[in-house]
Parts: sequence; structure tokens; C-alpha cells
Amino acid sequence: MILLNAEKISKGYSDRQLLDGASLAINEGDKIGLIGVNGTGKSTLLKIIAGLDFPDSGMVTRAGGVRVAYLPQNPVFEPEATILQQVMKGVSINEEQADEARIRQQADEYQCKMILTKLGLFDYDEKIHLLSGGQKRRVALACALAAEAEVLILDEPTNHIDSEMVDWLESYLKRFQGAVLMVTHDRYFLERVVNRIVELDHGQLFSYPANYSQYLELKAQREEMLLATERKRQSLYRQELAWIQRGARARSTKAQFRVNRFEELKNSEYIPDQSKLEVSALSSRLGKKIIEIENISKSFDGNLLIKDFSYNLLKGDRVGIIGPNGYGKSTLVKIICGLLEPDSGRVVRGDTVKIGYFSQESFIGQECDPSTKAIDYIKGISQEIDTPEGKLTASQMMEKFLFPSDLQYTEIARLSGGERRRLYLLRVLMEAPNVLVLDEPTNDLDIETLSVLEEYLQDFPGVVIAVSHDRYFLDKLMNHVFVLSGDGKINHYTGGYADYRDDVAAQEKAKKAAETTSTSKSTQDGRNQREKLKFSFKEQREYDQIDGVIAELEEKISETEKAIRDNSSDYSALQELTEQKEQLEAELSEKMERWVYLNDLAERIEAQKK
Repeated sequence: MILLNAEKISKGYSDRQLLDGASLAINEGDKIGLIGVNGTGKSTLLKIIAGLDFPDSGMVTRAGGVRVAYLPQNPVFEPEATILQQVMKGVSINEEQADEARIRQQADEYQCKMILTKLGLFDYDEKIHLLSGGQKRRVALACALAAEAEVLILDEPTNHIDSEMVDWLESYLKRFQGAVLMVTHDRYFLERVVNRIVELDHGQLFSYPANYSQYLELKAQREEMLLATERKRQSLYRQELAWIQRGARARSTKAQFRVNRFEELKNSEYIPDQSKLEVSALSSRLGKKIIEIENISKSFDGNLLIKDFSYNLLKGDRVGIIGPNGYGKSTLVKIICGLLEPDSGRVVRGDTVKIGYFSQESFIGQECDPSTKAIDYIKGISQEIDTPEGKLTASQMMEKFLFPSDLQYTEIARLSGGERRRLYLLRVLMEAPNVLVLDEPTNDLDIETLSVLEEYLQDFPGVVIAVSHDRYFLDKLMNHVFVLSGDGKINHYTGGYADYRDDVAAQEKAKKAAETTSTSKSTQDGRNQREKLKFSFKEQREYDQIDGVIAELEEKISETEKAIRDNSSDYSALQELTEQKEQLEAELSEKMERWVYLNDLAERIEAQKK
């Protein structure tokens, strides 16, 4: 069943045509990832489909009663509303949903609080105007998820949420029964959640019934077919051109159909794929001594973020920094860059170190006049730069970063958010640093730019330090991961994000195995001395009682869940009950593991009697 249908949508702004007859049908069960280069109109298309903007031509229709919830990139709230009040209002465009929400207020409030807790927002009564930009984005995401819509339209849902929240959101959307249309650069999301990828290119939509890895294969096949068609067209064009030229010398009239065919071949348009950013890594010489971090500590308002942290950065290091928001990731990189001083300890930088700092806080338009032309912003660094390919002008560098000549003379204020971030990234790289410090570099960048940025960083001869929640980015590039735990401690893992998660899982498994081994050690020692298996006294007693213990734990969990529902308006009680439930669930999991072990042992004991 088609839930929503956009037909022949066109939309342009002054000299930029974003959408040109684009069509998209959203069916039940669709999980669609919308991708494309920054500035091509992805967010504009989402707004039109959500009913918050109007196309120049074309129309959007919905099936009867279909409710739509929309997550914008820049949410606008009532500043005096509390977090819970805002989420309870929801963002559905269908007014009937608001009436329905009021009727089921108590149940909805419990659901809203659960989503807010998963997104790291615990103070439900905090005013919206007191929140940071990232927290407001999470409130907006909670609004969309709590709206109980049949169609979720999400613009960059993983921005400003940490890796654990991304994991939870991934699971939530996989279970979601309705349809999802989202713009995202998170390639693990595209791989694991979506079942269809739609690419926006030159105002047209190209649909692939695939996840990310399958899409790459299908797109490569499509491009190869286009290239083959173009090679055939050019060959035929050369033949017809030769005929036209010979005919012009031999006679004044020609067969009209061949003239017409020649004109068609001449005027046919082939649009090559220009979404590949190709530029050799720029870097200045880096000496042996780079950056030595010696026992640094840092606190803000009594909150300890970093405690006694030391590390010696070496050439070739690729360090990913992760941890929940507010745990001090940006603080750490600012100390490394010399923009903040630690409370104790010191950071020693080598004489040849030249740091290029890409800040998530610095956004083009804040530090310069928004009316500045994009090319003048880059020329502020240099008119030209030495690269392994030879000298390149500022204009040539911009072309490599997907800024064609007409876009180079566009005022910064008229660029999209992603285009501004890409321009800012180019400015940082043009300074030819040998230590790159990137704070959330993947936010607002399209997948094409990300892919080539990753290739650039792989070839970069210096050191890379990156704060990022992008799991794909961390896995592809990083050989070290720093994890901030919130109590000042920074744990160091070798490898990328997946390696870090595997290490944590292995540590937890080893811990449980050690506990199990300790519990059954006396039994194992006795078993080694006897041929026949049998329960120890302690195991026999545990085996006799474990079914009742498990049943009792399940009953307690059920009672706790009821208490959570009954105390949904009591914040302190809710926190205590949630912790109690988590404790009971952990205990139940442990008992279930023991139940499996004991029943297996019982079966083996019984088998040896036969």
C-alpha cells in the first residue's frame, strides 16, 4: 500500500534548480535512505514531502488518515516549554494525532519519558531555552519518535547523539512498523536499517532496492552502462561529423534525416559523475617529536572531565575519541590544540607541529561576513597551494571539493549547511597542517564527501585525532580509540570502533566466566578426581531451587514495570525504579546462564547412568 506519493516535484531558488520533476512513492514497510551531495536539495525534498514547504510544480498526496512526523535539522521550539511538554505535543502534521495524544496522556507520557531517557535527557522539567543545540536536536528526535506516526521523515537523525544512542536508535527504527524516509550520512544505518536507497542527483531521483553495500554495486553497474552508452554516442558522433564535413565539401544538400541525427547527437547531454572529491593529501614536514600529553587533568564547575591522562602521539597515529555528550571530548582536543590550559599536567608540542583544527562549534558565517563569496573565503588562506600534483589555485582546489565555478562566487549565506562545512574543511586542509584535529567532522557532510575525506586521511602522512560518533568512519580510519567514561578516566583501546566494542564484550565475557569458574571450582576439582559426574551439594541445592528463583525474579520485574507506569510523573522514583529493574534483569540473565549450565550437567549425569 502506498502511504505517501510525491509526483513530478520541481523546486528552485533564484539561479539554483534543486528538484526537476522528481517522483517518490513511500510504501508500507519502506525504510528509505535519501542520499546525495550537499546542496542538491535533500532537506528541501523532505520539507515538501512533510508538507512544510510547497513545490513550484508537482504534488504530494497521502493515503487517508496517514500521520507524518518530521525531524528538521534546525528545530524551533517554544522557549518556555519544558522538555516533556514539548515532546508530548509531538511534531505530527496531522492535528487528529494531538487530540488522540491528549486522550491517552498517561500512556503517552510514559512512552515519551522512555524515549527521552534513551536519548540521554533525564530532567524532563528543564526549560527548552536552557538546552544546548545538541540537546534541542535530541528533543526534536524524541518528538518525532513519540508521535506514533505511520511515516517518519528524519533529517540527519544521528547528528548530536553518541554511539550508544545511535545503536539504540538503529534498533528502534529496525523494529518500527511504519515507513521511514531519512537523510543520513551514517553508512552503518544505511547498511543495517534501510531496504531502499534513493539518490538525488541533478534534480532527479534514482531508486535502488538495496542497503548501502548493495547500492554501491548497483550504482557502479548503472554508471558503467552510462559510460558504455556515452562511448557509443561519441563514436557515432565522430562518424556523422566526418560525413557532414565531407558532404559540406562535396555538395550543398545532405540527407535531412542524417543531419537531424547529427544535431541530436551533438545536443544530447551526458552528465558525468562529479561527486568524487579527488585531492592529494597536503601536509608540511613533521619531526620526530609530535605531541606529548603528561598527566593532564581538567574540571569545570566541580565536574571532573579529565584525570591524570597521559599519551605520547606518534607519527601515523589515528586516534578516535568517543563518549557520551558532555563527558569532555571537545575539552580534550582543545587542550591538545593549546586552546585550553589543563588544571594540572602539561602538553608538549614538537617544534615542527602545525595543527589544523576543524571545530564543530565554528561555523562559517560566524567568524566572517556572510556576504563573503565562497572563493574569497578560501583565498583568505592562499591564492594557490603546492600539491603533489603541482601548484593549484584556490579555484582549482574548490573544484576538487565539489564547488563548480558558478558556486564559487555564491555568497556564504546562500550555501547549504553541508556546503559550508565542506568549505570550512577545505580551508583547514589548505593550511597544510601535519596534525589534523577534527571535532565531529562527519556532521552535515554528504556520503560522497565523507568517502573522499576518508581516502584523504588514509593518505595523510601526519597524525589524525577525531572526535566522532560515526562508527563507520572510526572503523575505517582509526588505529586507536580513547573512550571518556565521565569520571575523568580515559580508557585506551587499540583498533577502531568495532574493535573497541569487541574488546569490551570480551572483557565482560571473561569477567562472567571468571565468576562462573570461581563458583564451580570445587566441583571441577572433584570431577577431575572421579570418572563419573555428579552434582556437588551446593550445585544440587541450586539446581533444585533455580526454577523458583527465576520465576520470582520475573515476577519482581513485572511488579517493577507496573510501579514505573504508576510513578511516571515522579522523576526521582522513576530513576530509582528504572535502576532497580536493570539490576533485576541483570540478575535474571545471570540465573538463566546458570540454569543452562545446571540442566546440561544434569542431562550428562543422567546419561552416564544408562
